[in-house]
Amino acid sequence: MSATILTGILLIALPIIFNVAFAMLARLFDYPDILRRSTGEVLQRFQQGGTQLVMWWWVFAMTAVAIAPLAVLLSWELSGASGTVLTVAAVVGVLAATVQFLGLVRWPFLVPYLARVVTDPEASPAKKEAVDVVFQTINRYLGVAVGEHLGYLLTGSWTVLVGVAITQSPSVPTWIGIVGIVAGVVLALCSLEFVGPFERDGWHIAGMVTPIAYIVWSGWLVATGIALLL
Repeated sequence: MSATILTGILLIALPIIFNVAFAMLARLFDYPDILRRSTGEVLQRFQQGGTQLVMWWWVFAMTAVAIAPLAVLLSWELSGASGTVLTVAAVVGVLAATVQFLGLVRWPFLVPYLARVVTDPEASPAKKEAVDVVFQTINRYLGVAVGEHLGYLLTGSWTVLVGVAITQSPSVPTWIGIVGIVAGVVLALCSLEFVGPFERDGWHIAGMVTPIAYIVWSGWLVATGIALLL
């Protein structure tokens, strides 16, 4: 299998798996709306989801990991583009994969333990209160700061860089590059959802736009993959 075919397949398969996993998490766990509820309710729902829910969280985290090799492969395939742009794009893409994985991996490994503690009938009120502090702290740090803020910012930046490279390369139609630039800018702006004055309650507009931006982003990946394979 050539590198071009592998890159094209990854570009098509990744967003499909990503969106299937997201849909399953929404069905089984009411994600992401569940995150706006109390710690006790979130962890009880998580415990009710059982092994199936944990495995879908693992799959979702693995889609973030897959961005790293994809970013490197795609930079190799966009011949004719600026070497500097391609190099920076590869580095930023690997960083985006890293921070998104770090933000998501808490769900299949850390959260199951916290859920067991909260649902344990013998757990003391003090222990449950400690779980609440731990969960909210980890959620704010790994979820909001690392996974969402840095994840959206770096993923958006990578998308912009790849979009620019596409406009310079004959390998993929220019219009796909333009779509990537626009989608990337929007994703980067969505990274400000909990920054500064929005820290407590979030930037409502960004919260509404982010799911739409990721749908467009997913379609952009698929279109890029198809273009490489044709």
